[in-house]
Amino acid sequence: MNKILKDQFIIDELSGSQKKVIAGMNAYINKNMKGDQHVVAIIQGAAGTGKSVVLMNLVRKYMTDKRYQTALVVNHPELFKAYQDLARDIPGMNEKNILRPTALINRAQKNNWKYDVIFVDEAHLLYSKSEPYAHYRGQNQLTDLMSLAKIVVVVYDFAQVFQSKMYWSKKLLLETIGNHPYERFDMNFQYRMVASNEQVKWMDNLTAEKALASFPRNSNFDFKVFSTAAALYEQIKEKNHKVGLSRIVATSGFPRINGRHNVEMDTFSLPWDEWDPQRTHWAKRESSISQVGTIYTLQGFDLNYVGMIIGPSFGYDKSTDSMTIIPEKYSHKEIFKKRQDIKFSTAEYKDFIANVLNVLIKRGKYGMYLTAYDDQLRERLVELYHNGQ
Repeated sequence: MNKILKDQFIIDELSGSQKKVIAGMNAYINKNMKGDQHVVAIIQGAAGTGKSVVLMNLVRKYMTDKRYQTALVVNHPELFKAYQDLARDIPGMNEKNILRPTALINRAQKNNWKYDVIFVDEAHLLYSKSEPYAHYRGQNQLTDLMSLAKIVVVVYDFAQVFQSKMYWSKKLLLETIGNHPYERFDMNFQYRMVASNEQVKWMDNLTAEKALASFPRNSNFDFKVFSTAAALYEQIKEKNHKVGLSRIVATSGFPRINGRHNVEMDTFSLPWDEWDPQRTHWAKRESSISQVGTIYTLQGFDLNYVGMIIGPSFGYDKSTDSMTIIPEKYSHKEIFKKRQDIKFSTAEYKDFIANVLNVLIKRGKYGMYLTAYDDQLRERLVELYHNGQ
């Protein structure tokens, strides 16, 4: 089995809390497998809490058991490829049962397929509205999945919601489940990063526009702030050479320069990541060291080190000593598409943008290197970094 994927999704030593969630999930699935009701099991937790590890433990158990009709769906193209890779190396598992949600819903409805269990990773990426351009003409993908299976196991992180067409909140989730029985399994311990709780809190405070502070120095997590993106990139290339899986990432908003829509800052200039039909996902391709990653290629994946360039849609407010979010400078317009059923406020759009940054800065297991496009924000982050050393 591919070692990188195995290390991320299938671990040999589960923690006590992971074992507890898995035991509870197994009991819930077994109890409802023989019933006629459509039920939902919700695995809920923040980025890096091991949700996918728990899910893969369940997937291996039930999707290799021929007594059950099962499927795994994920609406993230890079993660979809990763799960197909894993399936090839798991005895008894058929990669044809791993689908994007629109494909599964359309095929199942056309052929009258029914399932015992459907597993959904990154369920916060399910469409919560019709999306004809993507060939989905239903009104809510979770509603459709519930109608197809006795049990739907969904993995949610509401802090990873950043598009109107994939909008989810706890309220909308419960409204969608309606009268169907459900049980929630919460995960709140950070497994991805070696960072301390205080360091993770610093990242959360940064994206929540709270007052800035020096980064806590109470773990082995490698944190550095750079005055230039070029210097940051040199460090990431060095880490990638030494330990692998080290990449540059950025948020949206960089202006086009001479027709190029690259990430350009000081002497740094690299193209954005590209969707590529090849089977190897972006995080694992060596050529990715010469591109800038986004949520579309990295959500759900671990890196060893992440080099984070905070883009032009984030500024600095000296009066509050905080980073600010500037929606009008966020150039990826998918985030702002209007819906007939929900009217979003400016604060909610800012939350979407904050969530993008929060997801990206938590990709690195062992370290995060940071810089910012905005001069004042970058200078303040550099000042705090040096004050804290």
